[in-house]
Parts: sequence; C-alpha cells; structure tokens
Amino acid sequence: MSYPAMTPHFLFATGIENSNPTIHNGKTRVDEMEKCGHYRYWQKDFDLVEELGISFLRYGPPIHTTWLGPGRYDWSFADDTFRDLYRRNIAPIVDLCHFGVPDWMGNFQNPEFPELFADYAKAFATRFPWVQLYTPVNEMFICAEFSALFGWWNEQLKSDKAFITALKHIVKANVLAMKSIAEVRPDALFIQSESSEYFHAENPAAIRPAELLNAKRFLSLDLNYGRRVDSEMYEYLMDNGMTREEYHFFLHNRLKHQCIMGNDYYRTNEHRVHADGTTRASGEIFGYHVITRQYHDRYRLPVMHTETNLWQGPCGDEAVNWLWKEWANVLRVRNDGVPIVGFTWYSLTDQVDWDTALRENNGIVNPLGLYDLDRNIRPVGQAYKQLISDWRQVLPAQSVCLQVPIVMPKDTNENFAQEKQADAQQASQDSSTMAANTTSANSL
Repeated sequence: MSYPAMTPHFLFATGIENSNPTIHNGKTRVDEMEKCGHYRYWQKDFDLVEELGISFLRYGPPIHTTWLGPGRYDWSFADDTFRDLYRRNIAPIVDLCHFGVPDWMGNFQNPEFPELFADYAKAFATRFPWVQLYTPVNEMFICAEFSALFGWWNEQLKSDKAFITALKHIVKANVLAMKSIAEVRPDALFIQSESSEYFHAENPAAIRPAELLNAKRFLSLDLNYGRRVDSEMYEYLMDNGMTREEYHFFLHNRLKHQCIMGNDYYRTNEHRVHADGTTRASGEIFGYHVITRQYHDRYRLPVMHTETNLWQGPCGDEAVNWLWKEWANVLRVRNDGVPIVGFTWYSLTDQVDWDTALRENNGIVNPLGLYDLDRNIRPVGQAYKQLISDWRQVLPAQSVCLQVPIVMPKDTNENFAQEKQADAQQASQDSSTMAANTTSANSL
C-alpha cells in the first residue's frame, strides 16, 4: 500500500470570490469573478495561492454560465481551471452556489431548485471525481435573508413568507446536493460556510426582539443538520409556509457525520437591537471566540473559520491587525477544546461593490484581499504568508485525533485513497440499513 508523502493537517485557506446574484429585478448580474478579473487572470491567481503556501482554496465554477438548463452544462471554464488546480495539487473547497442561480431558474422562490441543483451537484462530482471538499450552497441564511427578507438580490422580496420559502428551498438544495455528491464520492466532506451572528439588546424593551433574532440565526443550520428547532421558531416556520412534511424532510435527512461547521465572522456580524426590532451594526463586541463557542455547543461538530477580512485602511496595518486578532481567537477556540480544523482569509484579491452589499453596480474596489486587483501583495498577504509558515507544523502536533481525513488531489487514485472511499461507501450503506431497520421497528 502507498501512502501520501505529506497531507496538510490544518486547512489554511483563502477563496476566490464568486458571488453572482442579480439586482434590478433580475436585469443585472453581479458577477464578482468578472469584476475582480478572475476570468482573465485565473492562472495568475492560482500562482498567488501557491506563492502564499496555501493548499486549500474556496472556489467554484460560475453557476450562471456553467449550468445552462436541466441536464445541460458548459464545463469549458471549469475543465481548464480545475485541471490546473489538480496539476498544482491545490485542494478546492468547491462552492457550487454563491448567492445566485442561472437566469432560466428564476430565483430562490422556485420550488424546482432543490432537486435540479442536486442533479447539477452530482454532474459536477461525476466530472471531477478527485474533488473531496464541498460547500454546496454558500451562506444559506444570508442568501435567503438578502434575497427574500431585505429585498436586495434575486427575487428582491421583503416578507417572512418569502424568506422562509427561499430558506427551505436553499437548505433542501444543500442537503440533496450533499447526498448526490456522496453517491459519487462517498468520502466527501462538506464544509458549511455560514454567517455566525449575534444580536445585542440595546435596552430592556429590546430583550424580546433580540431573543427572537438570536433564535432565528440558527434556522439554516438547524434544518441542514436535522436539529429540532425551538417551539417559537417552529411556529414561525409553520406560520410562513413550511409544511409539517417539509419540516420532517430535514429531520430525516442528516449527513452530520460528513460535515464540518464552517462559520464566517466579520465586524458586521454583531448587531444592536432596538425596542421595535430594528437593528444596526454594533461592531465587534463578543468576537469570534465567544460566538463560535455558542455555535459549537449547539451542533457539536468540527469547526472551520471559513471567512473573514477587513479593509486595508489609511494606516496600512488595519487588515494585518484584524488577521492577528482573528487568529488569536482561533487559537483560543482550539485551546478551549473545540476541534477547529481550518482558517480562511476571504478573499485572495480585493472585491468590488461589497461596500453596498452588491446592491449597487458602482465598480468601487474594496481593499479586502491578500492581493490588490493588479495582483500585488498587500501587507495582510505578507502577514498571512508568514502566519502560515510559522504555524503550519505546530498545530497538527497538538492531537493526531483532530486531523481531517483529507485526500489531496494527486493522491486520489492511490490505494489508501481508494480504500478510504470503499470504507466510506460501506459505512454509508450500514447507516442506511440501520436507519431503515429502526424505522421498521418503530412502525411495529
């Protein structure tokens, strides 16, 4: 049997921004890959990933130009880019849906989206069987909220019913995609990238609305992981269009054993709640450490810090200081006994128009990247490169039990990797048999 020469044990990562929602009532596509120049400079971008010493990349094909219709795909760009990632032995964490769907799909109110998206996910996994790591749908809660509650993207609706409709479709799509990918790649690992939020009551009259918002923030992951929601959230779901049958679908389709709870944290993730239930940004109050402990206590899964960034400001060291603050929080989480397995600065390059949450098509460059859009390294890029070099070999030594069972791209066809897939397939079959037997016994 052959074994990998060296598999990274801690997932230091970055990402290439591939948001693509629509605005202006569906008339304008906000394509961050286009705005940030990735279609032109994708080879250079992969060079930069290697330059930083990074082996893991949050990345995915543009859904709106790849998925042409039911069963119809244009893999040309994906073939070129993923072939190159394989050559470089960079493991992509594949992001299949990042805030948008193809024009022919309409938007997230479409009830056909979940099943059709599962077909798309399976087609991708079949074409690129060496890919092991996936984020099928990015930030499910934020996607539903911005599209159907705030009225900013895609369907641009503003109601609780539209929000719950979008949310149930998005989370069901994620669950079905995980199942369909696992049919092709039994040892696939799914890293949920979800915004981790907290709502602070501004005064005693705001305590009740803050409590509701702090319960609501868990909805996407509760449904995704098959966790029963609390009674008030159950009523909220039922009052806004979710049926008992739909709710039970989530309870009976659990793939937690193949999941890593990826959580995103920015300074904008904490909020002050007013007495009337409206909110405004509070800035960092608790920070990543406290909020991540809340999420881990709820789901008891391995954790990965899947997104953070900050603008490089006038002093030039603002983003560097934020990087070190987030990294200190990651170490504090790990030292407190939470199995945290990775960290991500998002994204590789600067982004465009995120200052208006992609609601406006202004072309304003946001200096958030490890590199600027001319592909020159920023101070935070230098700092992250040094951080990775310093800590790469230190963290794995803490516990061999906390090492993620990663198969790097070039090891996919090795004997040990094939045996892993076979073991995962057998475990899945055994789990299905046990579940079926339990259901049968309960019906007697």
